[in-house]
Amino acid sequence: MGPLAGLKVVEFAGIGPAPMCAMLLADLGATVLRVDRTAPSGLGLARPLKYDLLLRNRRSIALDLKKPEAVDLALRLIETSDVLIEGFRPGVMERLGLGPEPCQARNGRLVYGRLTGWGQTGPLAQAAAHDINYIAITGALAAIGRRGQPPTPPLNLVGDFAGGSLYLALGVLGALWERERSGKGQVVDAAITDGAASLLTSLFGTRQAGLAVAERGANHADSGAFFYDTYECSDGRFVSIGAIEGKFWADLGKRLGIDLSDFPPQADRSRWPEGHRRLAEIFRTKTREEWTALLEGTDVCFAPVLDLLEAPAHPHNKARGTFVEVDGVVQPAPAPRFSRTVPAMPVPPAPVADDPIGALAGWLEAGELADWRRRLASSETVEKK
Repeated sequence: MGPLAGLKVVEFAGIGPAPMCAMLLADLGATVLRVDRTAPSGLGLARPLKYDLLLRNRRSIALDLKKPEAVDLALRLIETSDVLIEGFRPGVMERLGLGPEPCQARNGRLVYGRLTGWGQTGPLAQAAAHDINYIAITGALAAIGRRGQPPTPPLNLVGDFAGGSLYLALGVLGALWERERSGKGQVVDAAITDGAASLLTSLFGTRQAGLAVAERGANHADSGAFFYDTYECSDGRFVSIGAIEGKFWADLGKRLGIDLSDFPPQADRSRWPEGHRRLAEIFRTKTREEWTALLEGTDVCFAPVLDLLEAPAHPHNKARGTFVEVDGVVQPAPAPRFSRTVPAMPVPPAPVADDPIGALAGWLEAGELADWRRRLASSETVEKK
């Protein structure tokens, strides 16, 4: 089920953005096989498997890629695949004998997706780093935060998942579309720095046009404007206001009982701090739920600020099925929506197969399975000796 049904993807296990990309493809119907390590990597946050949601919707096998037999099996899987996804430092796959050249020699139609922080080339390509570092050199981190405060890490959404996972998924789908015309695969070099920079395209334009300033918390969408910010309520919870357009601000003023002729004009940046103080005083007079009852669903651009446990219960999210419960774990549903090829309900993360051959049905010819079982068993026996 889903628009990518029939697409076969081999994912080489990593953490963060590469698994997220594999999950996105699997959510939309692709058949993804994850090639995992034979020993725990020690990477990522340890948790029970059913909570490791980025691993949903696919099976996995454990291969020791330092052994020739395991590499041979990986190459055989690649022969029958449409897409390969890997998120190692540049050069790791080449050292394993699984770089683009040998893989595409086996399968000239293969789309080889590579996801790194710095990219495959450049002076930082081999340096260790994380999301916060990647968005730092693009300008994104410097732009996020309140006035007078240090830059604020926006979780790892802007770099890892938006600049990384989504751009690799876009690149893979673009390469697959081009393959329909050329019949040839290609390498997709998805760098988180490139993707995060791309996300900033609009801001680069507004800044150079003189419509935005360098100071954090001093622009329309970074908490600088009093009509686009969050406000604390009497119960310590928060609401969000985004009344940028004049008609929406006028509607908010009316519903709050504000005399706008006596309020700081939206266009007067010098009086934005005053506007913040006055709105803060107003919103502290009611609870979040009272403000929600008064303002939600109107044209004032309002929403309560919900935490991760509250969000699934919101009536709008419930009506759209934005969140689903799988194996007792509440999680986001596959996105986006499709009118005909509706993705299936997510399947819980599967444990690494004790018997790798059992996970390979549909990937190899029936006659090959027994042969690979013998070859891998023989390799294990030699290793033990």
